[in-house]
Amino acid sequence: MKPAAVCICVLCTAFVIASCAGKTPIPAAPAAVAPLAPAADTTTPAQPRDQIYRETGTASWYGGDLHGRLTASGEVFDMNGVSAAHRTLPLGTVIRVTNLENFRSITVRINDRGPLVRARILDLSYGAARELEFVPQGTARVKVETLEPVSGDAVYTVQAAAFVEEENAKMLKERLQRKYETVYISSFESNIGKFYRVRVGAYPGEEKAERIAAKLALDGLEPVVLRKD
Repeated sequence: MKPAAVCICVLCTAFVIASCAGKTPIPAAPAAVAPLAPAADTTTPAQPRDQIYRETGTASWYGGDLHGRLTASGEVFDMNGVSAAHRTLPLGTVIRVTNLENFRSITVRINDRGPLVRARILDLSYGAARELEFVPQGTARVKVETLEPVSGDAVYTVQAAAFVEEENAKMLKERLQRKYETVYISSFESNIGKFYRVRVGAYPGEEKAERIAAKLALDGLEPVVLRKD
């Protein structure tokens, strides 16, 4: 089986493993997430350093798969609480999220990394999605805005793929090492199983990481850029 064919979008912890909702308060976890979609519909893809961060795109929610697990910040994830996962904003950042379909708005703190689906810009806890009234739909178009200026100084990595089979992750790592100096596997356990994430590099700027992601996409992968915490 080709590595790209089994690529699973995983919410890392910060990380999203499942972001599609059901109609019950605590939906059953899906066995797998569909292949990653095209790049997110984001109106402000690059933010000036030390400026208010604004972004518009699709948000999803996650719950039972990670309930009780540690987030990227080291906190225990409470699906019924109000929290969020973002790929590049600093952990601890407080954001205002507005559901553009009903104009409900809440403030949440980022404590996790995700989503790992390119077409989405934010993963919210079940409790946050309930406040914004989009649990049954699973996703909503939202506006994200930080309450304070955000520094762009950070180190970024690129997640090339995630697998349920460690051997597939090792095969992709071996292939990518022929082109990239730093390739590593990061394992992650959720409530539905263990996943192996193949990541590339540690870059001092998001722009450089995005260039690497573009090259990986040419290899048939669905990479996402993540802040390296």
